[in-house]
Amino acid sequence: MSRAERKAERGSRLSWHREHELPVGTVVPSVLAAAAGLVAVWPFTSVIEPGSWSFAVLAVIVVTALAGMASRTLMRGRAAWARDLVTIAVQILAVMGAVILLVAGDTAVFGLIPTEATFFTFQALGASAWEEIAFGSAPLAASPGLEAVMGVGFGVVAILLDQLVAQRGAILASLLTAVVGSMPMIVTLGGVNVVWFVMLGILILVLLRYTAAQNPESPRRTSTAVAAGVGVAALAATVIIAPALPVAASLAGTGTGVTVDASLRLGDDLRQPNPVEVLTMATTADTAPYLRLTTLSAFDGRVWEPDRGDLQAQSEGFGPAEWTDDIETTEQNTSIRVIRMSSSWLPVPYPATSVQGLPSTWRVSPENRTLASRTADAVGNDYTVRSLEVSPTLEQIRGLPAAAPIVDPDTEPVELPEVIGETAADVTADATNDYDRLIALQSWFRSQFAYSLETPVDEGFDGTGADAVARFLDVRSGYCIHFAGAFALMAESLDMEVRIVVGYLPGALTETTRGDDEAVYSVSSDQLHSWPEVLFPGVGWVPFEPTASLGVPTAFSAAATEGGGAGGAATPAPTAAPSTEQTSGPDLEREDAGDNAGAATELRRLDPTPVVLTTLGVLMVLLLPALARLALRVARRGRARRGDAGAAWTELRATMQDLRVPLSDAETPRMRGDDLVRDSHVNADAVRVLVAAVEQASYARPSADATRDLDAALVEVTAQLRRSVDRWTRLHAFLIPRSLFASPRTDVLLLT
Repeated sequence: MSRAERKAERGSRLSWHREHELPVGTVVPSVLAAAAGLVAVWPFTSVIEPGSWSFAVLAVIVVTALAGMASRTLMRGRAAWARDLVTIAVQILAVMGAVILLVAGDTAVFGLIPTEATFFTFQALGASAWEEIAFGSAPLAASPGLEAVMGVGFGVVAILLDQLVAQRGAILASLLTAVVGSMPMIVTLGGVNVVWFVMLGILILVLLRYTAAQNPESPRRTSTAVAAGVGVAALAATVIIAPALPVAASLAGTGTGVTVDASLRLGDDLRQPNPVEVLTMATTADTAPYLRLTTLSAFDGRVWEPDRGDLQAQSEGFGPAEWTDDIETTEQNTSIRVIRMSSSWLPVPYPATSVQGLPSTWRVSPENRTLASRTADAVGNDYTVRSLEVSPTLEQIRGLPAAAPIVDPDTEPVELPEVIGETAADVTADATNDYDRLIALQSWFRSQFAYSLETPVDEGFDGTGADAVARFLDVRSGYCIHFAGAFALMAESLDMEVRIVVGYLPGALTETTRGDDEAVYSVSSDQLHSWPEVLFPGVGWVPFEPTASLGVPTAFSAAATEGGGAGGAATPAPTAAPSTEQTSGPDLEREDAGDNAGAATELRRLDPTPVVLTTLGVLMVLLLPALARLALRVARRGRARRGDAGAAWTELRATMQDLRVPLSDAETPRMRGDDLVRDSHVNADAVRVLVAAVEQASYARPSADATRDLDAALVEVTAQLRRSVDRWTRLHAFLIPRSLFASPRTDVLLLT
């Protein structure tokens, strides 16, 4: 082939291809990466219930995009390697700050700078999330652990996507989006999410088109029909082939995690316990105490509802003493570290008198001496509770009648099956005082009933309603909530004020010690428990343990056996030997307690805040181009104010592009100025100032006039340009500014 022929061929090729590689964009890569991140996170909403995690993920995606745009804009004139390194560093710092602020802001300096407590909190949250994922079944309940893991995970994904798109790695970015987005469907063996696949296909086509357009070998014209046909074929093949691909069954979840529902609603997952350590405690007492989360006093015939009551600051204490001075008390300290339990209540011994080591978001419920928060979560907290061991003698407790039930005149009384009252009267017929009646009930349950997680389901009475209690008394087999619920209703039928406590058994003694040789106990998830309490004026709420084979039953000692001293502890004493076999109790499912839930359940109610925040986040993503354009406008006006003619003229030209005002690269600045005066009716004097500054900067020697303020003239001309077009054009220019996607032109290059 001759030289002339080769030249002709090269000229033919260049007529169909770009002559140069387009510069790296500052906005489009971040916008496309943010869109890819949203596509990747979509399928996770079907396996994790909506909550704070979704806002955290949305926040890190938006923060990553904004950080990328800002860094690339500021580093536009620098070397590519420096721009990329700075962008990655800024994005990592921005994501870290956002996640820390959202998840563990109260443990960080200024909510952003991590401390040792921050790292411990994330470690505990990570362990909690792993247990929920490994042993959970979809959909998982939203929890702080999942919020932390999803925030960090999608922070990494968002940064990778942003860098891949910026480096024109459309194939790798598409592959990463597809892999991350398909994980929920693969792990749960779920069906094909057709909507997600369509979104993914559209995203891949856009990414490929953007990447190809930057290449100098890319054609100037492309076939929309061919691109659409390829996309439809790829989507159809994916939807048909993907469900037929083999998936390892070992990837699926195997059980359920530990959740707490104050309303005592249980699920089938209780029959498959997977014990994990939820907390540890060290105590100065001889034996570890029971730990309570909250109490339930109101019974509507179907369920027990959590106690509602006002919350007060920790500094105000836990309320007045419920015991008289003649009742002996022993002070004890209990240090508690919550590892994997997610709850809006904190476990505390009873009766608590003070607490140390907690942030102010945790408040005291004096009605039942518990700790609750409407915004914080129990996991990761490490605190010390000072409490008392109230020890009346047998003679003292026998001489006190139990408090009568409080009757609300505005509430219709609950009709109980006759078998409940008749059985209670029959079991306690030989007792002569209220305490002995309760001991008779406790002994009867522990000796005549069996502990079973399966029987309530098999017999169809798995609940705490009055009918379920009647059935339980007939079958005589169930687990802690059935024992506690039956005991409570029978005690109430004997005219005693009673309530149910939700908390934890004391746990198992370990070989570890803390502080001044304090014994450390490990409490596992299968020791979540419930038990009844009865109010004795002058002593307080006295717990009982009717559940067969769990804990140690309540029993006070006579004063004579102690040489006139106090009796045994009111709180059931656990067996502390490490070799003692722990009976697996049921896990309690923490769901929304409904409209009648106590104050401590506010965190679990349906809150419109996440929906509002998510909507704002989506709007933020849509406004990213407008925000980037605003940042560029502010920067150019600042330079124009200092006399930079190139910045002023670049901003004027960008405004014309945004407003779709006709432009021609063949025009000189003077010709373009005349066109603006003639066609758009802008102020001729203001245009003349800008044109003169451009011509002087391009062709004349530097002078003092070159530093004059050009911002006023620029603002006047651009404002008149906006007024010269219709409202729809102005809105389109604001939301999708065309100048962000255009490469520099000749008249700008002359000034650089």
